[in-house]
Amino acid sequence: MAKDRNNNFEIPRPVFPKRAIVTGGMPYGNKELHFGHVGGMLVFADTYARFLRDRIGKENVIFVSGTDCYGSPIAESWRVKSNNGEFNGSLTDFVSSNHEKQKKTLDAYGISPNLFGASGIGRSKEIHAEVTDWFISSLYKKGQLNRITTMQFFDEKAGVFLNGRQVIGKCPVEGCTSEKGYADECDLGHQYMPENLLNPVSTLTGETPTMKPVTNWYFKLRDYEELMKEWVAEMQKRKDVRPVVWKTISEFLKPPVIYVKREFEEKYLSLKSSLPEHNYLEEPKKPSFTIEFSKLSDCDEACKVLTENGIRYRTGKTLVPFRLTGNIEWGVPAPVLEGAEGLTVWVWPESLWAPISFTETYLEQIGHSRDEWKDYWCSKDSTVYQFIGQDNIYFYGIAEPAMWMAQQESDTKSSTPAEGELQMPVIVANHHILFLDKKASSSGAIKPPMADDLLNYYTPEQLRMHWLGLGLGQRSVSFMPKPFNPDAAPDDADPVVKDGLLLSNVYNRMIRTAFYTTQKLFDGVMPSAAPEENFVADAKKAVLEYERYMAKFAFHQCTYVLDSYIRNGSKYMSRALKEDQSPAEAEQALANLFYMIRIAGVLLHPMAPFGTEKLREYLDVDERIWSWDTILEPLTFFTGKDHKLKFLPPRTDFFTRHESQFAQSEE
Repeated sequence: MAKDRNNNFEIPRPVFPKRAIVTGGMPYGNKELHFGHVGGMLVFADTYARFLRDRIGKENVIFVSGTDCYGSPIAESWRVKSNNGEFNGSLTDFVSSNHEKQKKTLDAYGISPNLFGASGIGRSKEIHAEVTDWFISSLYKKGQLNRITTMQFFDEKAGVFLNGRQVIGKCPVEGCTSEKGYADECDLGHQYMPENLLNPVSTLTGETPTMKPVTNWYFKLRDYEELMKEWVAEMQKRKDVRPVVWKTISEFLKPPVIYVKREFEEKYLSLKSSLPEHNYLEEPKKPSFTIEFSKLSDCDEACKVLTENGIRYRTGKTLVPFRLTGNIEWGVPAPVLEGAEGLTVWVWPESLWAPISFTETYLEQIGHSRDEWKDYWCSKDSTVYQFIGQDNIYFYGIAEPAMWMAQQESDTKSSTPAEGELQMPVIVANHHILFLDKKASSSGAIKPPMADDLLNYYTPEQLRMHWLGLGLGQRSVSFMPKPFNPDAAPDDADPVVKDGLLLSNVYNRMIRTAFYTTQKLFDGVMPSAAPEENFVADAKKAVLEYERYMAKFAFHQCTYVLDSYIRNGSKYMSRALKEDQSPAEAEQALANLFYMIRIAGVLLHPMAPFGTEKLREYLDVDERIWSWDTILEPLTFFTGKDHKLKFLPPRTDFFTRHESQFAQSEE
């Protein structure tokens, strides 16, 4: 019976890997988690990791994330807080404190990485340093690095080089509206050479910095442009890659260009012959004209000429050499190559391979060989799923895959790696989660609530279900929690509470009714009757729909499947359980109802882990209930004859509203 029920699906089912790595983008170690970290990315990573554990076996899934411990933003935050008397301790103490707070927040939300590591703390720090040394040294030996001297901002008044967030200006990339351009990247993820930053100002003194030469190691990112185009073409054919991913990557796979204001056209024409070879692109209706180059070095040389002659311009999105090292003290030590000592690794590249070092750390923790990381990252039987926000697509969708290609052992580089080589990741990028209809940033005018603050008003499962249902895979959506919305009227419904009613009202009532009726009529002994075949058919339909949507990371569609299935179950309960029915009729009705509760519980388990685990506790069954190997079996498959449920006391809830919401309703 088990084989027929669970394997006789009439239509093709999605294929999942034998093993999987799930990663969640690493939050910086300079603060606690705000709602965007959790609601915009980590809840989705956790839900998918939990689903895969049920779907392919938890022993085959490793979910890793961790605190991003290094970089100038952290060092600067510590400096400012220390100077203001807001923190007393070393820089390591500062990061450790924030790391522990982040871990507690994740626990409170039921987010369950196998390892939430820290790139600069404890054993994960040591392993991360080893992996970093191997990764960069390997790229060097393969001839994939260049030693490049560039100009770095220098604060003459403070007498120091400025790193990362210690300089701020306007992003020079055409079309970018960011006013927060830092040394060589803006807060929207655009990369550029430092000398192209517009209107730079030192955050240390408020002075305009000068520029002095520094030498660092750069990855030859532009050498992988054609392979990246092949990879994008492959992604466009896949249903599990969101368009925002390949569209964003494609924007950077174009020749380097410069956009010049029309008012400088006459001056440009007088200098045209002194510029490197380029094409003038005629676009008469635009306020600027475009000049296109075949080589990035020619584009950079043209920028210098234009700057020297007072011509205003913006650069276009293109691939630029990807910097790996810097001179900030708070960083992972870089390997000494060609005698270049004292360098540290820039935080962005080392955060890209941090999930590999965290995988090794976790394997060591559970008594396995660290070398087993290759079974997850380098095997064609395994898939790496990386959950990120759209602002980070440049790093995870361009820099990381190109470096993965560069690490291939074969002489012929390919966008399709062979067995044993770092496999290309599946990038799951969410659009922006807005706050009160505006993009929220902890450094901006609209301050997002901290993730912990939200738990003063909502249960974690109310928030999880609300965020999963927003449809962030399709578009940017605003988070509008009523207690934080000054424009909300007293009678306005709270969208978070509303989305949680499916569980706290409908599903909760189904479970309680099934338990209390069983206790009343059958002394708590679960009915042994099999569910009727039409209930198995309905379950199969819901399971297939849910599975197909989950395979495409369409989490909001999964919530719709659950909504329909649970509400149908509630309607059945209302008409099937009657006061005057016979014991046999009641037993069959309860058997059908418990079957629907069981199916809904399995589908809900990745999304709402607290309530579903409580359900399992009171059903008094083991974790086999969550396995998709027996997805369509009734509860009796997991129990002995005359199985007695754990006694459910009166007014016990499996899913409930937050206590503050009861107080509001009483008022």
